Amino acid sequence: MVVVVDYGAGNLRSVEKALRSRGHAVQVTQDPEVVRRAEALVLPGVGAAADTMRALDRLGLTEALRECVRDGRPFLGVCMGLQALLSGSEEGGWQPCLDIIPGRVRRLFDSPAAAGDLKVPHMGWNRVHHVQAHAIFDGIPDDSYFYFVHSYFVAPDDPRVVAATTDYGFTFPCVLIQENVIGTQFHPEKSSDLGLRLYDNFVRLSAPRLHPAGGRR
Repeated sequence: MVVVVDYGAGNLRSVEKALRSRGHAVQVTQDPEVVRRAEALVLPGVGAAADTMRALDRLGLTEALRECVRDGRPFLGVCMGLQALLSGSEEGGWQPCLDIIPGRVRRLFDSPAAAGDLKVPHMGWNRVHHVQAHAIFDGIPDDSYFYFVHSYFVAPDDPRVVAATTDYGFTFPCVLIQENVIGTQFHPEKSSDLGLRLYDNFVRLSAPRLHPAGGRR
């Protein structure tokens, strides 16, 4: 069973629908105890860092998410769900986040002049370049197109966690992988067949937890 964390994110139902469309068992929850027992977790997200962290704190989910990561549970963060994994976000000055991946979330461009002719938010299809080989990319060719909607990007302290990048006026990380934690800046649920393939790959990577030897936990 893949647990999708419900803290009011706008893309929650799209993520749930994408997983179910591939035949995966899904439970949507706001209950921190269900999150603590999860065999694999997906944290969706759109919107502002402050709103996200307030919602997670209000529901008692912040520490539950950290506990699952520390316990080695497979974890996938999507868009804001990726950004929330960093130490904090520069959005609105400074917003502390989950601090699971050391680093900060920065605005795509500091000013309209810096953006030039490029629009913010970065919205639409763009190429994803694989920086390192990983099973999350199985069946997904390098430089495939995925769908983005965001105004901020992740800047991890350790460049070794960057698994893929995208170019939009400059090159920024769009997939981070740190041990059992994977995060994508793009939206797999909006990215057609290859996005669904990425969800399939995540579930397959989670299989030892989802289907341990001797039956389900």
